[in-house]
Amino acid sequence: MKEFAYARAGDADEAAALIAERPDATYLGGGTNLVDLMKLGVTGPGLLIDVSRLPYDRIEHRADGSVLIGATVRNGALAGDPGIRERFPLLSQALLAGASGQLRTVATVGGNLLQRTRCGYFQDVSKPCNKREPGTGCPAIQGAHRDLAVLGTSDQCVASHPSDMAVALVALDAVAHLRSVDGGSRTVPVAELYLLPGETPHRETVLDHGDLITAVELPPPPPGARMRYRKVRDRWSYAFALVSAATAVSVAEDGSLQDVRIALGGVAPRPWRARIAEERLRGARPDEETLREAARAELAEARPLPDNAFKVDLAIDLIVAGVRDLTARKDRA
Repeated sequence: MKEFAYARAGDADEAAALIAERPDATYLGGGTNLVDLMKLGVTGPGLLIDVSRLPYDRIEHRADGSVLIGATVRNGALAGDPGIRERFPLLSQALLAGASGQLRTVATVGGNLLQRTRCGYFQDVSKPCNKREPGTGCPAIQGAHRDLAVLGTSDQCVASHPSDMAVALVALDAVAHLRSVDGGSRTVPVAELYLLPGETPHRETVLDHGDLITAVELPPPPPGARMRYRKVRDRWSYAFALVSAATAVSVAEDGSLQDVRIALGGVAPRPWRARIAEERLRGARPDEETLREAARAELAEARPLPDNAFKVDLAIDLIVAGVRDLTARKDRA
């Protein structure tokens, strides 16, 4: 591991001042991903600025039904929050499906959003990788790509995004609150936080150097919404998604789909909002043929590689099953 300096920020202004002085500095939350990458030599910041004790550790349930989740809230605390479990169950389910109990007690919400791909070539510094070193190539395209992306890829990168929590947040129309080094603030929908690789796979988010995620905001859930997070993985214990689906639906009195929200994980370089399928299903009756046609339309632009082509059919099945199961019984939540 490369030698580095460490500083614990007492407040957001101090954190901003520290990172503004050092282009090689980065923020440290729980460190469950960052420290692993430092050990592997994938990244080597010269200064770690510990922001884990900044006052962003609260979950605020508001009177209008929205929720403000501080960026330093631990994943385990968020998954177990009674209000989240009751009104946003797919978020709790996604958190419990990701990592292990030990990691959830350490990992933070902000850090979870910014975790990096688990592509083996990215994590192996003896191999070329356009995401790690632009212009060196993407050996995954001809090599081991079974677990990687089929949507939103480019000739430069086919890595997939690893976060379960981010998939749920995208389905819930969550918004990230950001603080810049000059003290300014802005909000970005979580669905727009991540960049597709295109010709610049090393640029993963819209964040500028020194931008700090301070909170994530959930709008009130749609009235009568039923929701669920489903994850397919190679083993039941701690494993990343082959394909996952966060689904939320509201059903009208006549049985048609009043509102539909679907986000997919494991299939793209970012959490994938299935807007084509949503548009086709909104106002429709959720019969098997309609669901499958909408799911196929969503995956029509997929660019699978030989060893991950199965993800296309798997994603279609998860979209169909997610909506079908939530609409099968009116008393299901």
